[in-house]
Amino acid sequence: MNINYEFGSDNHSGVHPDIIKAIESVNVGYSVAYGDDEFTNRAINKFKEHFGKEIDVYFVGNGTAANILGLKSITDSFNSIFCAETAHMNVHECCGPEKFTGCKLTVIPTSDGKLTVDLLKPYIIGFGDPHMAQPKVISITQATECGTVYTTEEIKDISDFAHKNNMLLHMDGARLCNAAVSLNVDLATITRDAGVDVLSFGGTKNGMMFGDAVVFFDKGLSKNFEFIRKQGMHLTSKMRFISVQFQELLSNDLWLNNAKHANDMAQILFNEVKDIPGVKITQKVQVNAVFVSLPKNIITNIQKKYGFHVFNEQNSEVRWMCSFNTTKKDIIDFVEAIKEAFI
Repeated sequence: MNINYEFGSDNHSGVHPDIIKAIESVNVGYSVAYGDDEFTNRAINKFKEHFGKEIDVYFVGNGTAANILGLKSITDSFNSIFCAETAHMNVHECCGPEKFTGCKLTVIPTSDGKLTVDLLKPYIIGFGDPHMAQPKVISITQATECGTVYTTEEIKDISDFAHKNNMLLHMDGARLCNAAVSLNVDLATITRDAGVDVLSFGGTKNGMMFGDAVVFFDKGLSKNFEFIRKQGMHLTSKMRFISVQFQELLSNDLWLNNAKHANDMAQILFNEVKDIPGVKITQKVQVNAVFVSLPKNIITNIQKKYGFHVFNEQNSEVRWMCSFNTTKKDIIDFVEAIKEAFI
């Protein structure tokens, strides 16, 4: 049985040809290990072009490491971290944040994956009480795991609330590029300028082979990160192979073009399926994800040809993802399979 995985995840996509070329370009001769190389310096400078000169940037192997190590660097084990119930760190990081930070992960139900100040207020209590976990970090995902996007103003509201309470704002930016395209803003506008303190910046879902970055907008927060990264097993020896990917991704608008294509493909998919009887759109289509509710038997029928994830089993909600290399033909073929499943 031949199963196509184009709509299972943007992680199922390949690597952008320009990224492959970039990797091949540094696969010659020798280079100093552990990030003390010219390619890593160039990549860091690219980050500074996009996010500002007064940042610290560190590369790690994947998004889970970026989240966990970034959070560990700004918390103590008696702290609490607040996130949406759907957050990747809550659902898909195998209790890693709790294990490696020692913190209490407080999860908050949302209807669309987005936290608000009103949703946060009832949970952020106990300041100064030695019997209670001490609130320290609010973590938001941009774009969210529900495919929704925080506006700049919404992020500012949360960051202002956090800072007024002597807390910090962490952002899981696995799909930050898709969110920036959706809002038609640059990367700094919805991170640094909106009050984000620590950012996990993802590249794998947007055309890279592997690698994520931890960006500190306050260098005082990163003072021990070199040691935390090493202890956390993510000080990569041949770091140039991560660094050169970021250098390429952040050059010549590759990050933007890849994300825009993925978002555009999701809009096409949305328009093709929204009027099919039995297909119920469950979330706004703002980035490269389409969430729909389907009868269980229809899900099974479609999955005979295409792999994708059931996001919420209770209401038969599924997630269809597009990526930088999704084509219109992929979508038309997929939509045809969906229609056939109802016959």
